[in-house]
Amino acid sequence: MSIVSIMVAVDDGRHASARVRLAAGLAHRLGARLVGAAAYMPDYPQGYGETAVPMGMVIEEIRQAALVRLAGTEQAFRNASCLNDRIEWRSDLTAPVRFLEDQSRAADLVVVGLYADDEGVADGMAVDVGDALMGLGWPVLVVPPGVEHLKAGRVIIGWKNTLQTRRAVTDAMPILRRAEAVRVILVSDGKDRAEVEDVVRYLSLHDVNATAHPAKPSGWTVADEMQKAARDFDADLIVAGAYGYSRLREWFFGGVTRDLLAKASVCCLMSH
Repeated sequence: MSIVSIMVAVDDGRHASARVRLAAGLAHRLGARLVGAAAYMPDYPQGYGETAVPMGMVIEEIRQAALVRLAGTEQAFRNASCLNDRIEWRSDLTAPVRFLEDQSRAADLVVVGLYADDEGVADGMAVDVGDALMGLGWPVLVVPPGVEHLKAGRVIIGWKNTLQTRRAVTDAMPILRRAEAVRVILVSDGKDRAEVEDVVRYLSLHDVNATAHPAKPSGWTVADEMQKAARDFDADLIVAGAYGYSRLREWFFGGVTRDLLAKASVCCLMSH
């Protein structure tokens, strides 16, 4: 249970550099390598049509412009991670999430960003967080726009006895061990106290300073309860499972993952 390689998804958005700085700081504290990854899918013409310019020349111009965009993204990554002595860069002209899925074989943790309404990311470079959570097969650290520091001294675990949550807790263990205090939150009718106490005892075996905090439903969503718990505890990280139901069902009917991603004000480490 260690994190020795962190990958951060980089793009040309307003908050990309802040996300890289956060990932770089975390990599520095954990003694991990930092890998920047960016991909851009150029908007190539779909048909030849009527043009006086040979189509090959048009495509090559588009390709070169895309490479220039990626080069600018690489420079931004290197500038934002300049204090780290172990960094790598990977990029390609392809679909961003597919590229991240392929390259994540070289990482223990992948850092992706939520986008502000005015983020300004090029369409061919944007990484959909939901797609990343479903497709990577690795823990994903989701960073809200503009957040550039993650101390993770105080952490909330949103507990539910599911495969996804158990994976998230295991994946987060190197970070949980370093935290000064961890609260395990279970929103239920009060009958599951023994369950959450069991989780706390398990965490203590891994040298995690955790306490149990069962909470009765208040009429808010579970995601709202977790956000409130983070504010009350002054935590800057929530650990939770992702998409216990299918993503399509959450899109139609709602769910904790969807609500967390829609309202996240602190970082969320999530596993599917």
